[in-house]
Amino acid sequence: MSDRPQPQPGILKIAPYVPGKSGAGDGVSKVKLSANESPLGASPKAIAAYRAFADRLEIYPEGTSAELRQALAEVHGIEADRIVAGSGSDEVLHLLAQTYLGEGDEAIYCQYGFSVYPIVIQGASATPVVAPEADYTASVDAILAAVTAQTRMIFLANPNNPTGTYLNVAELRRLQNGLRPDILLVIDSAYAEYVTAEDYSAGMVLVRDSQNTVMVRTFSKMGLAGVRVGWFYGPDHVVDAVNRLRGPFNVNVAAQAAGAAAARDTAFTQALCDYNAKWRDWLTAELSSNQLRVTPSQGNFILVHFPDVDGQRAPDAFQMLMNAGYVVREMGGYGLPNALRISIGSEEAMRAVARLLKNFGTE
Repeated sequence: MSDRPQPQPGILKIAPYVPGKSGAGDGVSKVKLSANESPLGASPKAIAAYRAFADRLEIYPEGTSAELRQALAEVHGIEADRIVAGSGSDEVLHLLAQTYLGEGDEAIYCQYGFSVYPIVIQGASATPVVAPEADYTASVDAILAAVTAQTRMIFLANPNNPTGTYLNVAELRRLQNGLRPDILLVIDSAYAEYVTAEDYSAGMVLVRDSQNTVMVRTFSKMGLAGVRVGWFYGPDHVVDAVNRLRGPFNVNVAAQAAGAAAARDTAFTQALCDYNAKWRDWLTAELSSNQLRVTPSQGNFILVHFPDVDGQRAPDAFQMLMNAGYVVREMGGYGLPNALRISIGSEEAMRAVARLLKNFGTE
């Protein structure tokens, strides 16, 4: 018997999530390019919807996020009753893990997958299993090879954070078809709004006719990171199970309203995609022309690899950019100590970062 309360197995094995830095703590104003936030801010319609609830804060939210789910159903052509909303996609991922994982179970995620996956897996007292990637891209063969009798879930970010790589719809189908029917495939499409590849699918077509696949989405990359709105689309039985665990008022009133307005503002979403594609591809081309290497990205960020040369490694570049007023994301926690992730931001910031990095190590 212990002399104090003990957490569930797995909790103390979790390495806490470390967010990207917002500044240096030196009182100097910094341009934040470390969190993959919207480069154009939020939809004006979402901002107006949010403000409309300022004098109604005493009222409980509608418990099922009905208006938000209806807006998502209209925009994406899916069924509202097969959608579950959450306080950001992080809560959705936790709910799925808590519903389908337990002690003795295993869940697979990819080598450079989103660092929240092992947290939610271990938080459910299950065992995380890492599938190796090929050239910073998820490998269907490696994922299927990692499946055991104990496997209950697969977490796949598509496109992936922090690499920006993706699997096309044919590879997603191959993965889905290769899994036992009792394994839940979680396709995390957090960056779907930014994808320009023609052979990409966010996952809705895989969910519609299956019993073991869900698609997770978020509004955080679309300008609503501060209000926390996420959701998933899945089979009826998964929706029913998760709703039994989900808190009854888990998405606040302003977040529901802002999310519904943002979903319906398809013109803003398209403008966001177009702007991001222009500057993502421009920055990739600019930085790929010298000693740096950039992994081709379908997200609203790029992953830059640095030479293994004294004074020119990623930590050196990070500090140089920080000193110049630009905060990017260090990747050591992802097993990529000689790479930096740079979020797409303003034109001024992109041009400045490109100039600084192209001259880095040569001055």
